[in-house]
This record gives sequence, structure tokens and C-alpha cells, in this order.
Amino acid sequence: MPILTMTLQTAPRLEIPSFVDFLNALWSLFPSAFTLFLVIALAVALRHVLEGSSAASTGHRMRNQLILLAVSGFGLVLVVLLLPIGDNLRGQILSLIGIVLSAGIALSSTTFLGNMLAGIMLRAVRSFRMGDFIEVGGHFGRVSDRGLFHTEIQTEERNLTTLPNMFLVTNPVNTVRTSGTIISATVSLGYDVPRTLVEQLLLEAAERADLRDAFVMTVELKDFSVTYRLAGLLTEVKSLITARSRLRCEMLDALHRGDVEIVSPTFMNQRPLTPEQRFIPKPTHLHSAGRGRGASTPEEILFDKAEEAEEAENLQETVADLSDRIVVLKVELKEAPDDAKPDLETQVLELERERERLASRVAKMKHDGQGDV
Repeated sequence: MPILTMTLQTAPRLEIPSFVDFLNALWSLFPSAFTLFLVIALAVALRHVLEGSSAASTGHRMRNQLILLAVSGFGLVLVVLLLPIGDNLRGQILSLIGIVLSAGIALSSTTFLGNMLAGIMLRAVRSFRMGDFIEVGGHFGRVSDRGLFHTEIQTEERNLTTLPNMFLVTNPVNTVRTSGTIISATVSLGYDVPRTLVEQLLLEAAERADLRDAFVMTVELKDFSVTYRLAGLLTEVKSLITARSRLRCEMLDALHRGDVEIVSPTFMNQRPLTPEQRFIPKPTHLHSAGRGRGASTPEEILFDKAEEAEEAENLQETVADLSDRIVVLKVELKEAPDDAKPDLETQVLELERERERLASRVAKMKHDGQGDV
């Protein structure tokens, strides 16, 4: 019996935390939890504000991504600093975050960081903009979107192709100039057709195709034929696809009107033919299948998203110009005499209404474009 009593008296006591201690522990976590909530709320609100005000500036997508990335990183560091832990442990956690961040940057430097820096470089160089025709690495289309890590083009099949920005930096990018581009087509004819006649007919075809400063070049003298190249300046580059097709059609029609036979020099036919037989289609009274007034052109169907992206960027620039004019007028309003203030106030009000209308239009275009996957 004494032994049992001694054992009970010397046994260690189990301390059960009280409810007050539990509340104190929760309260110590309140600053970091509240900070985390504020950071998340700030990021969501900032994203909403940036997307809402994106109509007033170009390149908003890249800017938004950079701002949100910086806010998220700063919030993470702030939460760690407010955790109820010792200084040594806090320093170890910050060191761990730095190591993980450094390792991630090192491992993904060829992709993530590389594409980000390439996107910034493309914006600085300004080699192309929204709606431009570009050709890079066998890909051809109109630019429909530009992001921090990628560039999207819409191809001739109306499909969307996403190209990493590193791909555009490491490969030559051909941009069709908005002031005009040279389009061309080639045709091979026999040696029995006079060169001067061919040049005359091809130049007539270029004129009918609405090309400026057209010229004909003799490209190659083959064993059985001569290759001619017709080229000219197309000023309306948005109709590039249609213009190329129309140029070939006009070349075909012009050569047929000039009684020039377009067949392969090795043409064979099992029918007995006389030397006077010509392979030229007979003229008909049917007109070519043209589009009626107001009908859509092929480019409007093929590059619809690129057209909307170009229009949105142009509207954003207009909104930015209106904002600058409003600021100037408000400064003039403060310094203007009383009799001139009503006119200035009317101008400011009209410009603000126009800016809001265009900004709403851009926001609607972007909202509708987000649903096009």
C-alpha cells in the first residue's frame, strides 16, 4: 500500500490546455490569417479594377499579369513575417521560399522566364501589332492576341495558333506592312509565245486586279517552257488572301483573251488533233461569281478574331487620346475666364461621354471574345 501511494505521487501530471490557452493560440494566428485574407481580397479586387480599366491603355494584359504576380509575392512574404513563430524559424521559412523561388526560376528559365522576357522584348521592339499579318517558322496569320508568355495568330483556316514568345524571338518574323505589300504569281508558257505579248497581257491582268506599279520578270528558262512572274503593290493589305486569288484569276482570263494557250509543254491527249486546235475555254455570258454589295469578304470570315482585336486596340488608343485631351481641357478650364468656361465644360462633358461609350464598347468586345475558345 505505501508503495502504491508513492507511485501515484511521483507520476508526472498531464497538463490539458485550457480553453483560454486555445483562444490565445487562435488570436496569435489572427494577424497572419487576416493579412492572408486581405492579400486575396486585394488580388481579386485589383484584377477586377485592372480588367475594368484596361480599355484605357494598350498592353493591359501583360501589365495586369506583372502587377498581380508582384502583389502575390509581396503578400506571401508579409504573411510569413506575421506568423507567431520565432525569428530563427521565420528566417528559415523565408530562406526556403527564396531557395524554392530560385530553383524554380533556374529550372524554368528556358520557358517561363524566357517567354516573359521575350514578351517584354517584343513589346519594346514593336515589330508588329494587333491585326497585322505575320509569318514565322512556317506559321502565317493575323495577330489576334498578345500576352506576357505567348502570341496568338488566326490562320487562313480561321483556327487560332498559340506561339510562345521565345519562338518569335528566336525565329525571323515577317510582318506585312500596313502601307502595302507586294503580291505575285507565276505562270509557265511555251517558247512559241512571244515574250512581249506575255508581258502586255500580264500587266493588263495586274491592272484589273487593282495592283499598283506592276512589273513582269522572266524567272527561269526551262527546257520546254519559260516561267514568268507577275508582281504588284497591294495597298489594301487586309484583303491579302482575296487579292492573291484574284490576281491568278485575272492572269488566267487575260492570257485566254490574248489567245495564249496555258498547257504543260508535255501535254498529251489520245485524241487526234489538228495543229490549229487550241486549248482555250470558250467565252461565256456568265459573269464570275462575285459578292453582292454588303456581303462579307473571305478575310472577314477567316480573320474575325484578329479584326476584333485590331479594332479593340485602335479603340483603346482612341480612349487614351480622349483622356489626354480631357486632362488638357480641365487644366485650361481652371485658368480660363468665366465667359469661356461654359464652352470648355461642354467640350469636357462631350469627350467624357465619348470616352465612356468607347470604353464600354471595348469592354463588351473583350467580354464576347473571352467566350471564343
